[in-house]
Amino acid sequence: MCLAIPGKIISIEGKALTRTGAIEFGAVMREASLAFVPEANEGDYVIVHAGIAISILNEKEAQRTFSILGELEEQDEEQDKERGKERGKEQP
Repeated sequence: MCLAIPGKIISIEGKALTRTGAIEFGAVMREASLAFVPEANEGDYVIVHAGIAISILNEKEAQRTFSILGELEEQDEEQDKERGKERGKEQP
């Protein structure tokens, strides 16, 4: 399964095919190629897959995606807690 993550462009360097951006993914910053989204500007949200921004996303959709990812993370944490409780019951 492939996963593309939304992030916010903080800064841009280079031109045309060598154009890259510093992308903020929550508390994490990474550099990504902006060659596939030449119209992207600082402050835009982009979908990044394998270090390449593949499309621009409007802010409302980006925030919606962040919300869903947060809910998934919370569910995962709850499942981990439940698994830990179950493992504790299994041991003598």
